[in-house]
This record gives sequence, C-alpha cells and structure tokens, in this order.
Amino acid sequence: MNRARTILNATFGYDQFRFAQQDIIQALLDGEDAFVLMPTGGGKSLCYQIPALVRDGTAIVVSPLIALMQDQVDALRQLGINAAFLNSSLHRHEAQAVEQQLINNELDLLYVAPERLLTGHMLALLDRCSLSLFAIDEAHCVSQWGHDFRVEYQQLKILHERYPTVPRIALTATADQRTRQEIISQLQLENARIFINSFDRPNVHYALSEGNNPKQRLWTFLEQEHPQDAGIVYCLSRKKVDAIAAWLCDQGRVALPYHAGLSNDVRQHHQQRFLREDGVIIVATIAFGMGIDKPDVRFVAHLSLPKSVEAYYQETGRAGRDGQPAHAWMAYGLQDVLTLRQFTQNSDADPMHKRVEHQKLESMLGLCELITCRRHALLGYFEEDSIAHCGNCDNCLNPPEQWDATVAAQKALSTAYRSGQRFGVAYLIDILLGKTDDRIHSNGHDKLSTFGLGADLSTSEWRAVFRQLIALGYIDIDTEGYGALRITEKCRPLLRGEQTLALRKPAQEERPTRETKQKTVVRPQDQPLWAALRVLRSELAEEFGVPPYVIFHDATLLEMVRLRPAAIVDMRRISGVGEQKLERYGQKFLREIAKHPLSELLSNRLSATVNETLILYQQGLSVADIARRRDAKPTTIYSHLADAIELGLLDVLELLNTLSLDRHQYDLIVSAIESLEEEEKGRLKPVYEALDAEYDYGVLRCVQASI
Repeated sequence: MNRARTILNATFGYDQFRFAQQDIIQALLDGEDAFVLMPTGGGKSLCYQIPALVRDGTAIVVSPLIALMQDQVDALRQLGINAAFLNSSLHRHEAQAVEQQLINNELDLLYVAPERLLTGHMLALLDRCSLSLFAIDEAHCVSQWGHDFRVEYQQLKILHERYPTVPRIALTATADQRTRQEIISQLQLENARIFINSFDRPNVHYALSEGNNPKQRLWTFLEQEHPQDAGIVYCLSRKKVDAIAAWLCDQGRVALPYHAGLSNDVRQHHQQRFLREDGVIIVATIAFGMGIDKPDVRFVAHLSLPKSVEAYYQETGRAGRDGQPAHAWMAYGLQDVLTLRQFTQNSDADPMHKRVEHQKLESMLGLCELITCRRHALLGYFEEDSIAHCGNCDNCLNPPEQWDATVAAQKALSTAYRSGQRFGVAYLIDILLGKTDDRIHSNGHDKLSTFGLGADLSTSEWRAVFRQLIALGYIDIDTEGYGALRITEKCRPLLRGEQTLALRKPAQEERPTRETKQKTVVRPQDQPLWAALRVLRSELAEEFGVPPYVIFHDATLLEMVRLRPAAIVDMRRISGVGEQKLERYGQKFLREIAKHPLSELLSNRLSATVNETLILYQQGLSVADIARRRDAKPTTIYSHLADAIELGLLDVLELLNTLSLDRHQYDLIVSAIESLEEEEKGRLKPVYEALDAEYDYGVLRCVQASI
C-alpha cells in the first residue's frame, strides 16, 4: 500500500485517499474482485488506475465511451502513464502498433469498448499478454432495467471464466438495489468485495421550476445563475435539441446540439468544443454525457422530464465534478406528465418491463411533486439515510406552500367523469372556466353542473391541479382515446368527501432581471490572477492538444490563487500537482503568479463588497467617486473603510483627508466616543447627537474602529 500512496501523491498530486478508495485499491492488490458504487466525481478512476500502476501487466479498462477514450488516455499520458486505447477511430496500422505495445507489456492501461473486447481476435490477443486487472466502467449498462442498457455488457462474464486469476472491478455511479443485484449476477461477482459509498453530491443544488414557458424559465435561470458558465441542457427529442440550441445562440450564448441524428464527425467536433472551450453549452438528448470527465460543468438543466430517478441522478451527476457549487435545474409542467405517461403506456415492452417502467416513472413524478427536501428523497430512493433538510435544494431554501385543494380536485374529477372521460386537459379546463365555444355547445357540456364552476382559478392554476392529480394517480391517460383523461379507483374516497387533498401551490412566475451580475468563485482582488491562470492553462492545453482541465482542474487553480505559491516547494503542496505536471508546468504558473502580487491592504478575509471598495480606494478614488462608481451611499463606503481600519489594514490618521477631518475634529470625535456612559458604549447615535449631527455616521464608525 505504501507504493500506492506514493503514486497517489507523486503521480496524481493528492495527499490522501477519498471515500473507500484505499480499501478498494487494497482489495485489487490482494487479487480480489470488487464492485464499487461511488458518486460521479468521487474518484472512481483512481480505484483501478493506481492498482494498474502497482500490479504487473496491463489493466484492461472496459468502457462504452468510444468518443471519450482519446481524452481519457491523453489525461493519463500527461501524468506520465503509459496508456492507450483500441477502437474504431484508429487506422489499421495505429491499432496494430497499440496491439504490439500490449504484447510487449509496454502499457499500464488499455481502454477497450465491450464490442471489441469480445471479438475472438481481441481475446486471443489477451491470452498472450500479462494482465494486471479488468476494470468494467459504467457497469450499470449491464442492467436490462436500466436506462443505458448495453447487451454486450451481459457477455462480460466471459472475463471471469477465461481469466479466473485476474482481479476485476466493476464501477458505476448509479444503481438501485435491483440494478446492483443484476450487475453482481450478470458479471459473476458473487464473491466480490462490495463498496457502496454515499450517493450525496452536497455541492449540487437541486431545483425544479414549474409552470408554463419552460424556455423562458431556462433563460432566466441561465441569466441569474450561469451567465458565462459551461453546462448541459437535456431535451427529449432531436427536434427540440436543434431548436433550443439555435434559440440559445440567438440569445448570445455558444450552444451546440448533440444527438444521434448528427454525423459522427459533427458530434465529435461539438463534444471536443464542449470539453476544450470555456462557457460552451451542449444541448443534447440523453445520448450525450455518460463518462464526460469535464469537471467544471456548472449546471445540468432538463427541459424534458427524465424517465426515472436513476436517469435523473446519472445526468445531474455531470454537474460540479470538481466539488465547486453547481446546479441541477429542471423545468416541469403538465405536458411532461402527459408525455411520459403516454410513453410508458404505449411501450411495446413485455408486461414485467412495463410494470417496472411505470414504477420508475411514479418515483420520478413523486420527486417532482415533493414539498419536502429533494436531496433527502433522492438519497432515500437509493436506500441511503440522510438528514431531513439538506439546505441546498429549492424546497429547503424556499419551502413550497400547500393549499386545501379538495374542492378543486372534486370539480376537476367530476368534470372529467361527467363529460364522458373522452377529452383532454385543455377542454376540461374550458368547461370549468365556463368558456362557450362550438365544440362545448354541440357536446352539451355547457349544461354540466361543473360548467363555469372553476372561475375562481386561472388556466395555469387549473393546469397545476390536473398535473398533480395525474402525477398522484387520481387521473389516468387513455392512450387509445388520444390522451383523454379517465378517473381512477383512487379518486372515489375523494369524490365522496371521505378524504381531503392538499396540493402544492403553484410557484410565482420568475421574472428575469434586466442586469445580471456575474457570480464568481474568487475575491475581487484575485480576479486578475484567476483570469491570467485560466488563460495560461488554455494556451498550454492548445499547445498539447488536450482539454484545459487535463492541464489543471479549476479546483487546483483556485488553490493556487488562494495560496499564491512563490517557489516549486510551495507549488508541490497544491492539490492536483503531481511530479510530472510540476516539472512540465510548475515554473510557468509560478511566473504568472509572480506577475500579480497582492498588496497588504488586499491580503484580507473581508467580504467581496468591502474589497471592491478597497480596490477603488487603492487606485486613489475619493469616497464620493467610489460611491458613484458602485452606486452606493457614501455612508456605506465609509463603513467599508472602517472594516479595514478595525483590522489594522488602514491607518485612520492617514485617512483624515479622505474622511474630511482635521486632527482637531478627529480628537473631538474620539473624546465624544470615550465619554459615553458604560451602557451606551459601542452605540453611535449618542455620539452623532452629541456632535449636533455634524458628522456622517460612516465617518464616526471609521473613528470608532480606530480606537
């Protein structure tokens, strides 16, 4: 294990193992099999990469992600690791060269797609090689119940049968109990060590935005939270992907479509731009994302409801892999419920699969309609205990209101029943609102007892009622009746008045603000260095032909900004800087850091808003100029200066001109403050009044801070 720790530090640049990494690595070093369930960004790759470097022979990594193998291998080569891949993107002579490296035992890791691995040629090749281990990544693809099912994965049991002494590790970030059992059974991992880590991603903020016009709500979210960040927007159809990508481009964002209808070259080009450029948004079907290793995806947005909680967790897991704050945002409305209900009912799967699909959809709808903590429910789905309030989801931060919807539900259900259960939502709402049109009149539905009985609610409020009644199982959709709504047995007690029903009150429509301030992860005084380090990283990435995060993750650059290393020995202490990267890039980054020294005044832990004032003060601006520049009151600016005076960063006597005081006036204020009665100590109002309101409260605070 000592060698494994040395590799962790010297090669990968980390001081300690995370989660159960150490125990997993030890199991593989001992020749045992392992099944690992670890959240995205939790460090799954290290669990097989480090044993591959310790054990003799080549590690074979089975991955379905052909399009990403190049970047995975490039990242390892940057660390000085001998890695390669075999897939259809290689020319024949290139593939033959890799195969020869494998035979010559010159590779530490080889990435192979399952389809290629299972060919007779590839298996015969492995028979001639020294193998250290098999790593089966994205192991949930083995499950016929899962959303990423790959039939080839079920044939990987041949590895155990053909190479019984070679340890295997199966890894996934998403698997409920049923899927875990299937992975273990299909891959013959009954004797494997099982490691299940927390599913929690505490840095990810979960939020659902309900209502109409999801496109506009998406734009409001982007403007308010991520005006310049990279992210992924998921849509259900190719047509919608193309439309949303074009629309976002029209709004001024760099947005690229990704779906199976595009050529391989176009998909690959868009994926590479997403990985290598800053601020790019990928708009995609679920065909995109699995295995994406870009750590600085700041948001994942869904404009279509995922079909299961597993799919939702897997897709949102692509945000915030670097541990920095990220958002999982989803637009949710009535049409999502109708579409997925019909999709499930029209499925041509066998009855058992249909039943499982229905159960998964019910769980997803339940998560959407929840009024309690979403993270608690999400973790509970994977049978993990957690605190009842996470403090980082929409329901915890803005608890939704409930209302007694018993009467409204009775009106809605009664209207559906009395109209013959032959009509969709829009028609039923028109009846409830008392709208008279030819269709309602010819059907005689203007004579129904519920006609016009729902005028107390708006159209959007009625849509929310119907959405929740469908999601909660009171109403079903008749797919053979072109989406007509039918009441279910569940609604009988409600219609009879034997039970009440509380529903979630519709959230207020979000209003986009005219101006959006860019959110930042660094202090104002660190912005120039942060920007410079990112530019340097991009230049090096372009030079070496790799994505910027392969040079250094954002988390590593942030630590450089925070610690400002001045020498190689200091740089070595930065997390994520191993020996290879230190030798290759260390001096370049040290030189860039040296170009951005920080003054003593700005070397502080004061708030961002105070530091914005101090930066302008350091540039020689007056209090009045700073106030105008920052659209603030002079009193506020004085208060910021007072914070710096209190910490000894500014000398009040050198600030007398700035405070519009002479020494006599300063002494007068000091005397007034010191003469206060004990019970009034610290209060400024008595001082202000004693000095006949001659001095600004902010000036008084500056003097008080100096005493």
